[in-house]
Amino acid sequence: MGDAVLKTTATSGEGPDQDTAAEEGLGESAEFAALFASTPRGARLARRVAVRHLTEWGRPSDSDLSCTVALLVAELAGNAVRHGRVPGRDFKLRLSLDSGRVRVEVSDASSVHPPTVVHAPAADDVSGRGLVLVDVLADRWGVEPRPDVGKTVWAEVTVEPPT
Repeated sequence: MGDAVLKTTATSGEGPDQDTAAEEGLGESAEFAALFASTPRGARLARRVAVRHLTEWGRPSDSDLSCTVALLVAELAGNAVRHGRVPGRDFKLRLSLDSGRVRVEVSDASSVHPPTVVHAPAADDVSGRGLVLVDVLADRWGVEPRPDVGKTVWAEVTVEPPT
């Protein structure tokens, strides 16, 4: 189906209820979800779109949070393309920003789960560092089966208040 975003949903976290929550110190919330082609180009696009949405949510692209989320999306989307690809099926990226955290979710159609206990690869290994990066960068991460088909790999990072 090409490398275009097929479907997106977003909530800005704006409106009277959100304004009241922000004034009371309850934080902010926003959500974005989209389908991407299970190709290297789709994975790159997912990373770029994630950074763009963080910028729209008040987190500059050069912030530590944005750089961390970009790396997490790149690794999880790259794994979905390399290891979770099912011909004819796309992968889904979902980002959510709640007071205190950003959650990155990448869902694919493969039921094969990555290891949740990661070990550093040998110095001469040419691959195997992606989940090590996820383990180091994320405060928490894991894998959940999807109800119909496949799995969702997720990672969460703590959000520092905007400056």
